[in-house]
Amino acid sequence: MPSVKNAAETPPAPPKQSRAGRDLPAAIGVAVVLLAALGIGLFVYPPVVALLAGAAAALGVYEVCRALAHAGIKIPVIPAVAGAVIMPVAAFFGGAEALIIATTLVSLVVITVRVFGPKQGMVLSVMGSLFALTWVALCLSLLVLLFQTEQGVAKVLIVILMAVGNDTFGYFAGVLFGKHPMASRISPKKTWEGFAGSMVGSMVLASLLVALLLGDPWWHGLVLAFFLVWVAALGDFAESMVKREIGVKDMGTLLPGHGGVMDRVDSIVFVAPVGYVVFELLRVLQG
Repeated sequence: MPSVKNAAETPPAPPKQSRAGRDLPAAIGVAVVLLAALGIGLFVYPPVVALLAGAAAALGVYEVCRALAHAGIKIPVIPAVAGAVIMPVAAFFGGAEALIIATTLVSLVVITVRVFGPKQGMVLSVMGSLFALTWVALCLSLLVLLFQTEQGVAKVLIVILMAVGNDTFGYFAGVLFGKHPMASRISPKKTWEGFAGSMVGSMVLASLLVALLLGDPWWHGLVLAFFLVWVAALGDFAESMVKREIGVKDMGTLLPGHGGVMDRVDSIVFVAPVGYVVFELLRVLQG
């Protein structure tokens, strides 16, 4: 039995650091590297945008494939991941026409590979493959197409900042005022008060960004924010339903302190196609 003296002299065990605390430096480092790479692509060497989109699409599709495997849906991973790289690269170098051709060919290859595989689960496998490619690779490819348009750098910045701002405004409004869930069975933490905060904050932010970065009328920002916030909310619910259905909390663990790639680009994936469409419609209406 230890003496009182020895017990008194034994220093107390240091408190265990939480997982969040341990992951914070890694999370900051990952964020800095990704932002630096994005900045190089937008302002210095544009092909980096295609490489980043291709890498994000490939890793995102891979994470979706692994997640779907938990539900017994086995996707031909290699052709799906390879196709996910090809699609945004094709969009960068060949525009919309090349993206359409690449998407069609990639889909046909994935379907063909699965047709010659086991018969069991073939339909779900094909549907899961097309779902992963559309959800991740095609949506990120549309962000690349937006980058290729007039004032594309500013438009991509606006979409990304809007995605980040939407999450930020919604989080703080939900924490401070959230009482009424939007869809408690799907995502209990999403409240109407948080949604309202996202909408108001995003409208203010979008009006400023559109006026300052594009020189367009401020009300264009109201239109952009309205559609982006709604789509972001619906996208969050859709992703929550997918995660609940297949029984996973995060899509992956590749990025230290951030979870998977899809856990970081999910908002951008949802708002990218809508941002592309809204900017094009506003351009046509403006003449």
